[in-house]
Formats: sequence, C-alpha cells, structure tokens
Amino acid sequence: MELAWAMWDTAWQSFLHWGGWGTVGTGMAWLVTSCLLIAGLVGCIVPILPGHLIIVLAAVAHRLMLGREGSGMEWWSFVILTLLMATSQAIEFYAGAAGTKYFGGTKWGAWGAIIGGLVGMFFFPVGLLAGPLIGSFVFEKLFSKQELKPAVVSGVGSMVGTVAGMGVKMVIGAVMITWFFVDCFWVG
Repeated sequence: MELAWAMWDTAWQSFLHWGGWGTVGTGMAWLVTSCLLIAGLVGCIVPILPGHLIIVLAAVAHRLMLGREGSGMEWWSFVILTLLMATSQAIEFYAGAAGTKYFGGTKWGAWGAIIGGLVGMFFFPVGLLAGPLIGSFVFEKLFSKQELKPAVVSGVGSMVGTVAGMGVKMVIGAVMITWFFVDCFWVG
C-alpha cells in the first residue's frame, strides 16, 4: 500500500510541476475554459452530459493552465462550485418524488418516481419525463392500491416535479458559471 501511495504521489507531483502548464498561454487557456463552460451549460439543459461536473472541471483546468496568479481562482471557489454541483444533483434526483408528494401522492408514488427517473435515464430523451410518470403511477397502483385518478395525478405530479428540477438545475449551472467569472475577475 505504501508503494502504491508513493507512486501515486510521484505521478501527481509530476503532473502538477509539468512545465507545460504555464506555457499554454492566456488566450488558449481562456479558449479551453470557455469551451468547457459552454459544454457545461449545455449539459445543464441536455441531461446526457454531466453539465455541473464539466463546469467544475473547467474551473480546475483554468487554474491548472494559468496558475493561482494568472487564473484569479481561489481554493475555496472549488469548494463552492462542488457544493453547488452536489446541491443540484440532489435536487434533480428528488424533484420527481417531491412533485408526487406535492400533488398528493403517497410514499410509494415518490419511490416510484425516483426509480422511474433512474430507469428513464436509459431511454433518453422520452424516458426523462416518462420514467418518473410511469414509475409513480405503477407504484401507486401496485403498492399503495390507489384508484386510477389519484395514481394518474401522482404520476403527473412527478413529471411536473422533474421539469421543475431541470429548471433549478439550469439556474444552478448559470450561478456556477457566474461565480467562476466573479472569482476570476473580482474576488481573486
């Protein structure tokens, strides 16, 4: 284990002290960073791309390419960006279930929305909305023994919650990008 750690540490130090980081140039660094930020914003809208993760990686790449002084990025900005990313993921994960509960569904409908959302990810793009809807409806009918109308309302609630979660995800992505620029130009 000690040998593995020593090898990892040596590789990491080599990576950090590679002479090419400072020679990338400011223009190229901003071009790469801008492309990653745009891809991250698109990923906040298109669920196939991990948008928030790409935004965090853009900030890390920017700092690595330009260094502390050239990038203006403070270490605590990475903490803020990571917390925003985690918050967005949690909201997106539970949004369908929250919609189900808000529309009067049971805990079974909420669990169905969560499981349906997970399964629906594999059937992009229709599955993103249909997964929580179908999951909530099926769980309400099978496990909660709801009648047709309350089960349908619960399913629609999960779909409304999922759409609201996507909206929150886009807003948090925009906040992350705004924070990146604020830190680069005004804070750092």
